[in-house]
Amino acid sequence: MSVNPPVYIVASVRTGTGAFKGSLSPLSAVELGSHVIKSALTRVPRLKPEDVDEVFMGNVLSAGLGQNVARQCALGAGLPVTASCTTINKVCASSMKAITLAAQSIQLGYADVVVAGGTESMSNCPNYADGKHTINGLITDGLTDAYGKKEHMGLKGELCANTHNISRDDQDRYAIESYHKALEATKQGLFRAEIAPIKVTAPGKRPVLVRDDESLSKFDEEKLRSLPSIFATGGSVTAANASAVADGASAVVLVSEAKLHALGLKPLARVLGFADADTHPGSFTTAPALALPKALDRAKIRLDEIDAYEINEAFAVAALANVRILGIEASKVNVHGGAVALGHALGSSGSRILTTLLGVLEQKQKRKGGGRVVGAAAICAGGGSAVAVVVEML
Repeated sequence: MSVNPPVYIVASVRTGTGAFKGSLSPLSAVELGSHVIKSALTRVPRLKPEDVDEVFMGNVLSAGLGQNVARQCALGAGLPVTASCTTINKVCASSMKAITLAAQSIQLGYADVVVAGGTESMSNCPNYADGKHTINGLITDGLTDAYGKKEHMGLKGELCANTHNISRDDQDRYAIESYHKALEATKQGLFRAEIAPIKVTAPGKRPVLVRDDESLSKFDEEKLRSLPSIFATGGSVTAANASAVADGASAVVLVSEAKLHALGLKPLARVLGFADADTHPGSFTTAPALALPKALDRAKIRLDEIDAYEINEAFAVAALANVRILGIEASKVNVHGGAVALGHALGSSGSRILTTLLGVLEQKQKRKGGGRVVGAAAICAGGGSAVAVVVEML
């Protein structure tokens, strides 16, 4: 066990992931974020809004949303004005970094109850005008490597494939498996517990209750295998073996041991350790292979003790490369599918994969009939970064 003061997760939720310009697009990132914060707290009736000391929310595409997205989400969820709120932008790792900052705040004794997560509406990211040109905000701030030649992140996926000798067929097979796993998890109702349904009303249309991951219904295995590469001539990364841009939000509630006992709360999991790691910006795809060992070391957990992993599927090739580098058993990775199938709502993805990991671990614990179950989640981010978190189910 970690020598740091214990931090507990008492609730974890997400929206269904909406396709680009799809079912969630009538809602802003602030509205999505407010929904998951409120939904997460609703799952812990003994916690009142006034108990929340602090909120950290990841958000990447903040242009046009107004000041401090986290603050808007918190007040929109009914939290008191006394809750301190901070918006985190660490690109794809934003919401997982939000969770580690929340854990640190509790470990330092600065807070007893912290909500952390992330929110993104990629559908509603505006274009920018610099006086001469119109700039695509989504591509510029979300999907472009800001260093060197300022290339699309997909070209870094191609670099990863070439560096680690991962073929187009490898990536397509992985992507198809991701879809099959997510479809099976949906069929069995395994996402129900983690998804907080949200009512969406578009102008001139009847309200719709969104409670599933939208892109899964569009899966076509034959089409997936036939799509051309989109980033490099003769390349191997396609629109289907890479994650799709998406909308969504997710949030977890973390508490101190003192607050857990004082209110008689039932924990879902304990945070055992976490870490950041960085490498060359062009190699961001494999940064999780640096962050995970650091987090495991801090958690005093061996790689072979982990029951399940979530490694964000920014690209199929990224997940494949990290699994290969770390020597992880592939059957333990993204058991319910990943971002290739579900979509990658940038600011939410880190807390989304942790939420999904908790669901996977719960199922594993049930099948084992109890006993210790430990999981790890890691996510890469533009600029060469990654964040990893290790948790134990309780």
